[in-house]
Amino acid sequence: MKGQDLWWKQGVIYQIYPRSFMDSNGDGIGDLQGITRRLDYLVELGIDAIWVSPIFPSPMKDFGYDVSDYVDIHPMFGDMAAFDTLLKEAHRRNIRVLLDYVPNHTSDQHPWFIESRSLRDNPKRDWYIWKDPKPDGSPPNNWQSVFGGKAWEWDEKTGQYYLHIFLKEQPDINWRNPEAVQAMHNVLRFWLDMGVDGFRMDAIICCAKHPELPDNPPAAPGSFFSAYGLSQEPIYFWNYPDVHGIIRGFRKVLDSYGDDRLMMGETAVFDPTTLTQYYGTKLDEFHIPFNFLTLMHPWNAAAMKTTLMSYYAALPEGAVPDFVFGNHDIHRLATRFGPKNHRSAAMLLLTLRGMPIIYNGDELGMENTTIPVDRLQDPIGKAHPELNLGRDPERTPMQWDDTANADFSAAGVQTWLPVAENYPQVNVARQRENPSSTLNFYKTLLRLRRENPALHRGDLRFIANLPEDILAYVRKAENQRVLVVINFGDKTQNMDLSELGETGEIVVSTTFTPSRQVKLNSISVDPHESLLISCQ
Repeated sequence: MKGQDLWWKQGVIYQIYPRSFMDSNGDGIGDLQGITRRLDYLVELGIDAIWVSPIFPSPMKDFGYDVSDYVDIHPMFGDMAAFDTLLKEAHRRNIRVLLDYVPNHTSDQHPWFIESRSLRDNPKRDWYIWKDPKPDGSPPNNWQSVFGGKAWEWDEKTGQYYLHIFLKEQPDINWRNPEAVQAMHNVLRFWLDMGVDGFRMDAIICCAKHPELPDNPPAAPGSFFSAYGLSQEPIYFWNYPDVHGIIRGFRKVLDSYGDDRLMMGETAVFDPTTLTQYYGTKLDEFHIPFNFLTLMHPWNAAAMKTTLMSYYAALPEGAVPDFVFGNHDIHRLATRFGPKNHRSAAMLLLTLRGMPIIYNGDELGMENTTIPVDRLQDPIGKAHPELNLGRDPERTPMQWDDTANADFSAAGVQTWLPVAENYPQVNVARQRENPSSTLNFYKTLLRLRRENPALHRGDLRFIANLPEDILAYVRKAENQRVLVVINFGDKTQNMDLSELGETGEIVVSTTFTPSRQVKLNSISVDPHESLLISCQ
């Protein structure tokens, strides 16, 4: 499979948070059999691949991102047979399966770390980052954990500190140790041999640390890190340049299995030039570095256009762009952008040039749910309650119908997080039958994206000299042209787009008016409305 034929160059990824997708055994927690049971829904939706958040054995201090065994399945989710069934049933439906790979750290219950902390001269000691204290007994440097507190934990038995950029139960792997590198590469090979189609790589930009471990400087006022409660800019472990060599090592492993295996990275940086460096100078790093520029973006037309243009301009030749508006770590799309705008956000996501990544439930317009204090689960929420950073509200169970527990789990079961109160109105079954629902809006856009070359592989040109609340662009391939017009504001906007011809046909509207002809010299867009117009 070569060039333009590679599935991921035109594909759509659907992220599944497995704890919250479908519970098949009535324990209140989603599982692999539940995902398998709902595969036909994903075919109906029209996606190409699923990215499944961690399903490996774990003490669940960070809900699976603290892995205690990279080559098995947590019994909570099923077993290897259940995973094999999911993989085969997904492939039978032409759905690819991507796993969440966690390379920065393991659980402190992983056998590697248990060995590492047993003795200073243990062969696996250097698989993790151990350092002596300063003369006064304090940690080796001033580094802070992203989850709060110091990034160093004292080990009384061996008289050294170990590094943990996240929870103390998540010790960081030493990526300068060749044996540890080989072991982590073998993890990728294990799953690739099973037939997995690729990986999303978690917290990748933390893997490389400055070899001398110097102190980090103070945080700049208003920076991303100060917003998360850090008092420093973690320049010596966040986006440190040596990480690119680690990523190229991963890529060599995947490329040895063929060019249809996909490698995506959680590249949480907020500068287009820095972000696009993760493609590699020879496109030899990530196929898809996650675009956090749009994930964290305010709903503003001018700012969005500036961000999109700078992102496209920074892309290396041949790179596939991507767009992410929601995931398990950020408040729901419909909550951030509001009920008036979340369908317009879908229009943007699914019609821009690049791979869309959809978070499960966003296709229904699911919103954040208030979680009672005694039901809080997320360690970030518990560590920083005053900052409202908890991730539980966007991780609540998928809403399938209006029966008890939204048919996510059996009636009478207490689900691991509460089901949203609006589930009787916002659910798959109800929206499936309503032609004007958000679910059917997504389905329509995904179908058009598959069928129309202009949308799945066409070029993109932004239209200039428009009202300040309007973002508009043209997608074009061969003899097909599609115009997208999005009104970010609360006033009706009228415009002359006769440069594109005399007439067009409104194919999709967020207000669900029937398809109709429109004169391009007098287009009217209602407040918070978006239009997709065919301009042949």
